[in-house]
Amino acid sequence: MTKIKAWIAAARLRTLPLSVSGIIVGASLGNTTLNQPFAGSYNSHIWQSSLFWLAILVTIGFQVLSNFANDYGDGIRGTDAKREGEKRMVASGIISPKQMKIGMIITGVITFFLATVLIFMAFGNKNLIISFVFFNLAIVSIIAAVKYTVGKKAYGYSGLGDVFVFLFFGLLSVLGSYYLFTHSLNWQLLLLATAIGCFSTAVLNLNNMRDIENDAAAKKHTLVVKLGSEKSKQYHAFLLLFGMLCAIVYTAINYREPLQFVYLIAFIPFLLNIKTVFKNKTPKLLDSELKKVALSTFLFAVLFSIFIY
Repeated sequence: MTKIKAWIAAARLRTLPLSVSGIIVGASLGNTTLNQPFAGSYNSHIWQSSLFWLAILVTIGFQVLSNFANDYGDGIRGTDAKREGEKRMVASGIISPKQMKIGMIITGVITFFLATVLIFMAFGNKNLIISFVFFNLAIVSIIAAVKYTVGKKAYGYSGLGDVFVFLFFGLLSVLGSYYLFTHSLNWQLLLLATAIGCFSTAVLNLNNMRDIENDAAAKKHTLVVKLGSEKSKQYHAFLLLFGMLCAIVYTAINYREPLQFVYLIAFIPFLLNIKTVFKNKTPKLLDSELKKVALSTFLFAVLFSIFIY
């Protein structure tokens, strides 16, 4: 494997669609609110927004940083020595720990710079307090991305990964991107933020169910390791079903046209996934389910954003 391919593999491109799903939903809602399209029109404005695409780049930067840090942290701890799924670069020796550290630093600096530009574009120099809050959120996001598996108190090793994924992929992603456009919030957004947060957490839960044996042996106490296989399956079903319910309730509250429910197509793979998970007896076979749930979340976000009225 060449170095370029190794770094691309370490970036784990298949995780990127999931990471931007919350941005698509939040920014689309915010942009639609500003443009106030008439009933029956599609939300086409968002795809021409430089603010939207910059937010996407920042989110991708955070995700790649998190993936690099995860590769590094698990690699030096020996957690990835016998893992299932994608090969990790530090554990396999293709990228050295020092090289991965440098990659993390470079990615973090670039992402923070992009975040700074995004904040300036959204708020200028007239909203210094809000800008300060978002600067701190950017810093916290970088710290959270790194501390998942790096350091003595890595929260991914104490079962808190689910909480952080829900907060950052769901609440911060949807609410934060909406605020970038409107400089305001409303309670209904919590329904969609919760939906995206639940779907994203379900992907992490699938990942941890796949790795339950390896993680337990490496003393990586994920929530799945703490709950056990059967309760983790019930938890997984709750995440997907509750997330779907939140999205449907939001649409029902803001109902205008049947096309608003087109995104229900994306929920079919979720239901099939729940069935597959409950039948599963071999954890490593869940690897292929990760992509299905992640891409279905992305499909939901895209369909939802297109058919906003």
